[in-house]
Amino acid sequence: MVNLAFLVPLFPLIGSIINGFYGLKIGKDWVSKIACGGPILSFLVVLCLWVSLFFHPEGAPYPEQILFTWVPAGSLQVEFGFQVDPLSCVMMLVVTGVGSVIHVFSIGYMYEEYSYYRYFAYLNLFLFSMLLLVMGNNFLVMFIGWEGVGACSYFLIGYYFEKKSACDAATKAFVVNRIGDFGFLIGIFYVFQTFGTIDFSSVMAAAPTTLVYGSETVTLLTMFLFIGATGKSAQIPLYTWLPDAMEGPTPVSALIHAATMVTAGVYMVVRCNALFNLAPLTLTIIALVGGGTALMAATIGCTQWDIKRVLADSTVSQLGYMFVACGVGAYTAAIFHLVTHAFFKACLFLGSGSVIHAMHHEQDIRRMGGLKDHMPITYLTFLISTIAIAGIFPFSGFFSKDEILFHALMDGNVIYWGMGVSGAFITAFYMFRLVFLTFHGESRVDPHVHPHESPAVMTMPLIILAGLALGGGLLGIPLIHGWHILGNWLEPVISFDWATALHHSETVLASHGHHESFTELLHSKGEHHPNVWIELLLMAFSVAVALSGIYMAYLFYRKHPELPAKFTKGQWGFDLVQEKYRVDELYDEMFVKPTVEASERLWKDADMKGVDGAVNGVAQSIGFMSKIAQYFQSGFVRNYAMFMVMGFVVLLIII
Repeated sequence: MVNLAFLVPLFPLIGSIINGFYGLKIGKDWVSKIACGGPILSFLVVLCLWVSLFFHPEGAPYPEQILFTWVPAGSLQVEFGFQVDPLSCVMMLVVTGVGSVIHVFSIGYMYEEYSYYRYFAYLNLFLFSMLLLVMGNNFLVMFIGWEGVGACSYFLIGYYFEKKSACDAATKAFVVNRIGDFGFLIGIFYVFQTFGTIDFSSVMAAAPTTLVYGSETVTLLTMFLFIGATGKSAQIPLYTWLPDAMEGPTPVSALIHAATMVTAGVYMVVRCNALFNLAPLTLTIIALVGGGTALMAATIGCTQWDIKRVLADSTVSQLGYMFVACGVGAYTAAIFHLVTHAFFKACLFLGSGSVIHAMHHEQDIRRMGGLKDHMPITYLTFLISTIAIAGIFPFSGFFSKDEILFHALMDGNVIYWGMGVSGAFITAFYMFRLVFLTFHGESRVDPHVHPHESPAVMTMPLIILAGLALGGGLLGIPLIHGWHILGNWLEPVISFDWATALHHSETVLASHGHHESFTELLHSKGEHHPNVWIELLLMAFSVAVALSGIYMAYLFYRKHPELPAKFTKGQWGFDLVQEKYRVDELYDEMFVKPTVEASERLWKDADMKGVDGAVNGVAQSIGFMSKIAQYFQSGFVRNYAMFMVMGFVVLLIII
C-alpha cells in the first residue's frame, strides 16, 4: 500500500498544472472540478494508507517509498522519498481533508473572480508543497516543501496584486519567513555534520547514542531548527507577518493560517522530538516563547475590529499553546491541539468569509450586528467553533487545550500553566466579543447592504467543520488510561529511549572527567498516572476560567455596551495594545529603515558614482580621444598634406 504514497502529492500537482496552463480555456466549471478533485482523491489515498498502518507489525520500522536517489554526493546520499508513519498520516489526513473542504468553499466564495483559474492553480500548488513537507523522509525533502509553501503563500496573500497593501503583506510574509528559513537551513547543515545523514529515521534512531543530554551541540542544533519554526509558525519574534497576511482571500486564510502552513513548525519539532528531548534549554525557550506568544497575541485580539485580524491573532495565540506543549515534552498534546485547531479555526475563517461575502466585502465588525437572523447556518457553525476554541466541555478545544494546561502544570512549572490559563480567559473573552458584535445586538449594517445566507457550496463545508469541531475531542479522552486514541496512535513515533540516551550521556561525560548522574531525571521520565480527582479539578477550573471570559464579554458587549468605552477611552495601554505593541514600528526603526538608508547610500555612492561613474568615465574618455582623433582623420586632403609637411619639418629639425 505504501507504493501509493506518491499519488497523494501528485493529484494536487496535476490540478495545479492543468488549471495554471489551461484554466482560461476550459472554463470555471472544469477548473472547479479539477481543483477540488485533486485534494479529494489525495484524501481517499491517505485513507487507504491509514488503514494499512493498522496491519503494520508492532516494533517494525515504518515503510518508506523511495522514488529515486536525489543527491549522490560523496558521503551525502539524499533520497527523494516519502515516510508513511502515524505522525505523517495524521498530518496528511488534516491537510487533504480540511484542504478539500476549503477548496469546495472556495468555489462559491471566488466564483466571480476573473482570475479564478489562477487562484486554484496556486491553491493546488500550495497543497502539493505542504504534502511534500509532511511526507518527506528526510530534512531536504521537508525543506523543499517548507520553501514551497512559503512561495505559494506569497502568491496567495498577494493574489489581489493590484492592491498595494496585498503586495506589501505578501512581501512581508516572504521576507520574515526567509529569516526563519535561514536558521532552519543552518540547523539542517548541523544535523548532517553531527550524524553524517539527514534521513529522519537514521537521525532519530542515532540521537540517543550520539548526542549528550544538554550538550552545546544538541542545544545549538535544536535552536537553529526552532528559529525556522518561529518564522513558519508565527512565534515571537517572527510573528508579525501573519496578521497582515489577511490581505489574501479568506479561504486562503482558512487553509494557510489554520490547518497547514503555520502548523509546519509544530510538526517539525514533534518530528524531531528525539533531538529536542536531549536539549532541555531549548525546550525551556520553546515553552517560554510559546506562552509569551499565546498571551501577547490574545491581548491584541481583544482590540481589533477587522473580523479576519481577530482570527489571525487568535491563530498566533493558539500556535503558542502548541509550542508550550512541545516545550514541556507533551508532543501528543501539541498534535492533538493542532488537529482540533484545524477543525474549529478553519470553520471560523470560512464563517468569517461567509459573513464578508454576505456583507459585500465589509470586514469591520463595528458595521455588523444582528446577522444571526439573516445567516442562521453561518451563525450556528461559527458559534460551535467559538465554543470549541474557548475550551468549553464537551467541544474539541476543551480536550486539547486542557491537556496542554494539564501537562504544563504536571511538568512542575506554574509559569507555563499560568500563561496558558490567562490566555484561555482572554481567548474566551475576545472570541465571544467577536460573536456578540457580529451576530447579536442591533444591526449596524449599511442600509444599502442586504445580508443573506451563503449558498450550499459554502454552508456545507461550514457544517462539516463545525461537526469536527464539536466531536474532534473524542480523539483524546482523558482520565481513562488507554482511551487516548491519538496518544496510542502516535506513541511509536514519539516514544523515546531515555535509559539509553542518559546512560550514553553519563558515559561520555565520565570520559571527560565529569561525573554527572541522570538517575533522578530518568525516574522523572517514567510513566505517571496522576490522581483522577486532580485531573477533574483542573478540568473544572479551566472551564470556569473560560466561562468567566464569556461572561465578561457578555457584560461588555451585550448587557452594558457602554462599558468598553469607559475602560478604553484615553488609556495609553489600550492604544498600545491596539497598535499591536508597536512591534512593527520597532522593527521598522531597527531593521527596515537602516536597510533602506544603507541601500540608498549604496545606490547613490557605490552604484551611481562608483559603477556608473566608472562606466561613464570610460565612455567620456573614449569620446574625448575620438574628438582628438577627428583632427587627424578629417577626410580632407589638404589637412593630410599639412600634417605631412609639418612632420617633414619636425624631422629636419631633429636631424
